[in-house]
Amino acid sequence: MIPRLFAVEQTPHVSLPAEELFSIGNFPITNSMTLGIISYILIITTGLWLAKSIQRGSKNRFVLFMQWIFEMLLTTVEEVMGDKKRARQLAPLAITLFFFIITNYYLGILPFVGPVTYNGIPFFRGLAADLNVTFALAIISMVAAQVYAIKVHGFFGNATRYLRNPFKDPAGAFEGILELIAEFSRLTALSLRLFGNVFAGEVLLVMVAFLTQNFSPIALPFFMVFELFIGAIQSYVFFMLTVVFVSLGTMHHTTDDDHSKPAEAKKPILASGGNDS
Repeated sequence: MIPRLFAVEQTPHVSLPAEELFSIGNFPITNSMTLGIISYILIITTGLWLAKSIQRGSKNRFVLFMQWIFEMLLTTVEEVMGDKKRARQLAPLAITLFFFIITNYYLGILPFVGPVTYNGIPFFRGLAADLNVTFALAIISMVAAQVYAIKVHGFFGNATRYLRNPFKDPAGAFEGILELIAEFSRLTALSLRLFGNVFAGEVLLVMVAFLTQNFSPIALPFFMVFELFIGAIQSYVFFMLTVVFVSLGTMHHTTDDDHSKPAEAKKPILASGGNDS
C-alpha cells in the first residue's frame, strides 16, 4: 500500500493475501490483525458506552443515530423472519455482523492504512480485506442458518431438506442434492463477495493516489466518499443475506410423506355450531 493523501513515486504495493509482520512463537501476526485489534477495541468500547448512555437516558445525536440504525435493522429482521420471537433471537448475531463489517470496512480506507510500514510491509490492512476473515464470517452465517433450522425442524427433520429416499421421491432427492450444493455456493458467495469488494476498494484508492500524484489530496476524497457508500451497502447485503438464509432454513418444507397424504387430511378442520343442511 502507499500513502493516499500525499503524492508518491514508488510502485504501488498490492498483495492479495494478508502479509505476516512478525510471529509470536509459531503464531504469525499479519497486518490485517493489527487493524483488526483496533476495530475490536473500537466496537466493544463504543457498544459499552452506548449501553451506559441509553441506561442514563442520554439523547445526544450519536446515540439517537445509533438507536435509529439498530431499530431499522431489527425491524428488517422481524419482517424477513415473519416471527417476532425468532427474529429477536437472530437479531443480535445479524446486527453484530453488520456493525463488525462496516467498522472494519471504514477503518480500511483511513489515510494511515498504507503509509505506516514495518520492514517494507504495510503495518495496517483492512480486516475484511483478509479472505480468511470473510470466510470465517460466512461460516458463522451459514452455521447459524443450520442451527436455527434444526431448532425449528429437529435434526432429522432438517436433514430431510437434503437427504430423501430416491425410490419413493426421486424429484425430492434431486432437489435435496441441489439444496446441498446451494448451501456451499452461498458460503462461497458470501465470503468472496465481501472480500472482493473490500480488496477492490483498497486497490482503487492505492491506484488513484499513485496516478494523481500531487493532485491526490483533491482526487482521493471523492473516491473515499464513494467507498463509504459501498461499505454501507456491502455490510447491509451481508446482514440481509444472513437473515434470508436463516429464514429459508426455518421455512416449512414438504417431503414425500406430505405429498402422500390425501387432500382431505390437509384441509383445516372448521368448527361448526350446527349440522350441515
